[in-house]
Amino acid sequence: MRNMPPVVKHLIIINVILFVATYLIGDVMYEKLALFPWGSPFFQKYQLLTHMFMHGGFWHIFFNMYTLYFFGCNLERIWGGKKFLLYYMVTGLGAALLHLFVMYLQNAPYNVPTVGASGAVYGLLLAFGMLFPNSRITMVFPIPMVLKAKWFVCIFGAIELITGIFDLGGGIAHFAHLGGMLFGLVLTLYWKKRNRLYTDDTL
Repeated sequence: MRNMPPVVKHLIIINVILFVATYLIGDVMYEKLALFPWGSPFFQKYQLLTHMFMHGGFWHIFFNMYTLYFFGCNLERIWGGKKFLLYYMVTGLGAALLHLFVMYLQNAPYNVPTVGASGAVYGLLLAFGMLFPNSRITMVFPIPMVLKAKWFVCIFGAIELITGIFDLGGGIAHFAHLGGMLFGLVLTLYWKKRNRLYTDDTL
């Protein structure tokens, strides 16, 4: 924790605090802070933000926080805290917006909420692939192998697109993951065009 950059550290701390609070307080935390579909009597605008800090179980938060640590530390050290936090929030909100849009098209039940930092985490994965395309990442599932980051991003993006279109893996917000990657792609391309991709300047 001592060597962890501050924004990544505080994001992890906030997620863990809310996870423990949910365990202690109960489902009312989901009723207030999870993201409900548009049109639901439970929907509140602030849920676009708060759902990113809620999780559905130990392994859900564990893998999200591990990935936030793994990719986020490298990105924050290059971008600085302000730019990294901006990127994280933009991809998380973008994930929520695409997810809500897809749920609206599918006429999803109003009482099914969405939680998790996965959209922002997939955005971090996309950014890592953009900044370090030839870095090698060990892939454990479904087949153990070592891949360059750019292929790692392509594979995970394709998996999410296929599983989302064919509605595979019920209970997983695949289009939220894609939303995080999509908004992350737009933002990184914008910074790249303005020669700001490898700096802490957000202009």
